[in-house]
Amino acid sequence: MHLLDRQRALAIAPLWRLGFRPFFVAGALFALLAVALWAAALHGLTNPAVAGGMLAWHRHEMPFGFGLAIIAGFLLTAVQTWTGRPGLSGRPLIALFGLWLAARLAWFIPVPLAVLIMLQLGFIGLFIAQMARQLITTRQRNNYPLLLVLSLLALCQSLTLTGLAQGNDELQRRGVLAALWLVAVLLSLIGGRVIPFFTQRGLGRVEAFAAHPWLDRLLLACGVLVAALFASGHNLLASPWLAAPFIVLSVLHGLRLWRWHLHGIWRVPLLWSLHLGYAWLLVATLGMVAWHLGWLRQPSLASHALAVGAMGGLVLAMMARVSLGHTGRALQPPRAMAWAFGLLNLGALIRVTAGSGGLWLAAACWSTAFALFAWHYAPMLWRARVDGHPG
Repeated sequence: MHLLDRQRALAIAPLWRLGFRPFFVAGALFALLAVALWAAALHGLTNPAVAGGMLAWHRHEMPFGFGLAIIAGFLLTAVQTWTGRPGLSGRPLIALFGLWLAARLAWFIPVPLAVLIMLQLGFIGLFIAQMARQLITTRQRNNYPLLLVLSLLALCQSLTLTGLAQGNDELQRRGVLAALWLVAVLLSLIGGRVIPFFTQRGLGRVEAFAAHPWLDRLLLACGVLVAALFASGHNLLASPWLAAPFIVLSVLHGLRLWRWHLHGIWRVPLLWSLHLGYAWLLVATLGMVAWHLGWLRQPSLASHALAVGAMGGLVLAMMARVSLGHTGRALQPPRAMAWAFGLLNLGALIRVTAGSGGLWLAAACWSTAFALFAWHYAPMLWRARVDGHPG
């Protein structure tokens, strides 16, 4: 890094030097508060006045509030490594984060619905524009699929918000479920890169895992197809024919887990948490197979396996690993994080198997897991790197 660039970077407050810092802290805090509020609302303990009601808020905010915050934090940081160019920092990062925060608060402030929608779409639009600028300028063609999935995610958010504006529950469901399966695509794309690499490094393995580009492309194609079927409304009704893409996804996810598995991972919390999080993708796809074939009564169980187990589990594990590496620390998480990983997966298991009866316990597990992350990692993220690097 040029001396002048280094001086400018060091002049920025640590929290605003790279995207992972504010978005990981705020995303974790939002995760624990949002789920706690939703559980309280379901049990009649509170009933905030939000546009479209609490169900519309919960549906929208889990993928587009929580999920998108962590995705933005990760990608805005990773793109600097991919391109060799400085990532978003300082005032532009503050502005983007401020837009995300305003979009979250707008649900609880009496603003016109048009303003709420503008804030929601404004955030994802500016985030995609930033990613596109950096990737296209440096011709990072291998990362263009990320731009495709993010753009489709923005279309799903538009569909969801159109349903909100029209009071159309089905449109909202179509948009949110399509978005969840697009998040699954992002998790498989990013997980396919980092999980084998982190496993190799974490176990001191010399040889790298063999790359299989065909598998990655097939996962991308099937994932986008599944999301399109949800967006069009076809996946809302059970049909044996619609089990086919989920069967393919199940085989591919299972193949990946089998290839990546090494016995040593169960001794390393930063590894077993990633592998368990990815395993929930397999559970979710198998759940959809079972529902389409008439073996499962509720598709929402598969959706929550995806949202709570896969999205929540992989997000928590990734934040724990990435935050250590990008703050210059040894890859040894606080001991409490093993409990956080365990609680998150226990909460997912309860949510999927116990139904609404175990919702309080599942919500408590989820919120406690993210509270542990916030308590132990927030001080790392708002302080400078321990190795003196300006990142």
